[in-house]
Amino acid sequence: MSTENDKSLRLLLDFLRTARGFDLSVYKPTTLTRRIAKRLQAVGAAGYKEYIEYLEVHPEEFAAIFNTILINVTSFFRDAGAWDYLGREIVPRIVAAKSEEAAIRVWSAGCSSGQEAYSLAMTFCEALGTDAFRRRVKIYATDIDEEALAQARQGRYPRKELEDVPKELRQAYFETDGMNLVVKSDLRRGVVFGRHDLSRDAPISRMDLLACRNTLMYFNAETQALILNRFHFALNEDGFLFLGKAEMALTSARLFAPVDMRLRIFRKIPSDEHGDDLVALARASEALAAAPKDGRALLLEAARQASPSAQVVLDAGGKVVAINAQAQDLFKLGPKDLEQPFQNLELSFRPADLRSPVEKAAAERRPVVLKDISYSPAEGVVFFFDAEVKPLYAADGQALGSSISFLDTSCSHNLRLEVERSRQEQETANEELQSANEELQTTNEELQSTVEELQTTNEELQSTNEEMETMNEELRSTNEELRGTNDELHARTNELDLINGFTQSILSNVSVAIIAVDPALRIFLWNKKAKDLWGLGLDEVRGKLLAEIEIGLPIDRLVGPVRSALTGGPEARKVLLDAVDRKGRRFKCRVTVTPSTSGGREPLGAVLVMEED
Repeated sequence: MSTENDKSLRLLLDFLRTARGFDLSVYKPTTLTRRIAKRLQAVGAAGYKEYIEYLEVHPEEFAAIFNTILINVTSFFRDAGAWDYLGREIVPRIVAAKSEEAAIRVWSAGCSSGQEAYSLAMTFCEALGTDAFRRRVKIYATDIDEEALAQARQGRYPRKELEDVPKELRQAYFETDGMNLVVKSDLRRGVVFGRHDLSRDAPISRMDLLACRNTLMYFNAETQALILNRFHFALNEDGFLFLGKAEMALTSARLFAPVDMRLRIFRKIPSDEHGDDLVALARASEALAAAPKDGRALLLEAARQASPSAQVVLDAGGKVVAINAQAQDLFKLGPKDLEQPFQNLELSFRPADLRSPVEKAAAERRPVVLKDISYSPAEGVVFFFDAEVKPLYAADGQALGSSISFLDTSCSHNLRLEVERSRQEQETANEELQSANEELQTTNEELQSTVEELQTTNEELQSTNEEMETMNEELRSTNEELRGTNDELHARTNELDLINGFTQSILSNVSVAIIAVDPALRIFLWNKKAKDLWGLGLDEVRGKLLAEIEIGLPIDRLVGPVRSALTGGPEARKVLLDAVDRKGRRFKCRVTVTPSTSGGREPLGAVLVMEED
């Protein structure tokens, strides 16, 4: 795509986002341009700028472009093998992990017109029974497409869409409504439909199962990673993620582990827990913010003893509120230093500058670690530390302050120095071993490079697979449209055949001869009575000029009235002529010439009615 086209496309995307709040920049560019091109062709726009002008004049086109981009291709129990495994293995695990009356929460993200949301409802209903399903299960079904959601809320689907659903499920959960089947109210009440933008809106939380099938593949890689992080937050610690066959969670291996990779079913990897000392300190700090003043001393003592390492605790204003025994002994601190601004203490700049890390940890809301800090409290004595500055927060996210912990690494540091000296002393004797190590390192690097290349290739194959699946769903959508158009054309053809047969029956049974010509005076209708009268059949005269026909009638005297009928208005022209029929009998023939019109437009031709006077 040229740079000019890129700019025009960005203008269109900005226009759509401003006008309707749809941010389409998160979708894959190839899919986006292909789908938009379909609408440009449909409305006859030469480019993106012309299409923007068309949208400004025709606001109904917004619905058409969004429906084209949001390919609503779905079905009940799509990929039957995956649904069978879900109902047989995963749903029982979810139910077994809950107490008998505990609520079960399910999210169907990107639910389109609702088929997969109702498939989830039927699966849980089969596992629990209808009564328990009504009491315990709540399914949240979301999509960005309001039209699809409106259809989903009705729960009404053509009978042919449920042909692959087992008969017993159709009978148990659907009611007949003419040519459609409607989801029974007991099941429909268990599903809540709502609009939700996966790329922008906050996730729904505390889910036991999250199904998002063949939806992620439309987004670019950055948006996929963002959505998967939100899915991780949405799920309970033992929750499951159910993706489509073209999607994988490989890019979020730290978030989800495969239960069955082939079927795209994953379990959530619980978030990493902090060390016991930090947990204890954080809990003590949170309690400190909420505790009454007379309990302050006890809580400060709990905070001081939360870690075996030397530790100093600061409040949100930077004052020292706690110093544990290890810190007092090591840095010669005492009660006089409590409630002092940290920056006034020698510790704030010796053995290392800790003021900047304290500010950085508070600003970035994450721990800051300083490595290999050396400290000499007396001549000939050297300690080495790793210092960690960690911000502390209350349960509601309010900043309480920070803790500074000093982990003694003197032994490991001295050991490193000893190892370094030993390595230097033995370096000459170990040249061959060093060479072997270098070769091993080279081999390892080559292997790592190969692994990275394979990973890149795998990602490219995954992207290609998603693109192919996207195109496959587009083709399915187009095929469904063509099938609908074909059904409509078939119905119209049958109707036309019926009308044509009825017309031919009338023309064959009337007692007068009828001839019809087009505006060029070429014959296209010649009934049975005309054949009986003049001796020529329709196959002999069809397509010929009226003036070329030789019958027992002076045709040249009819050409004028026919042309007059075609140009002079709707009234009939009557001509009385001497004629001879095919048997040689002479008679007076009255010819009535009438123009044939449709809806007040130009005449489609003329009809000649011939009868004996």
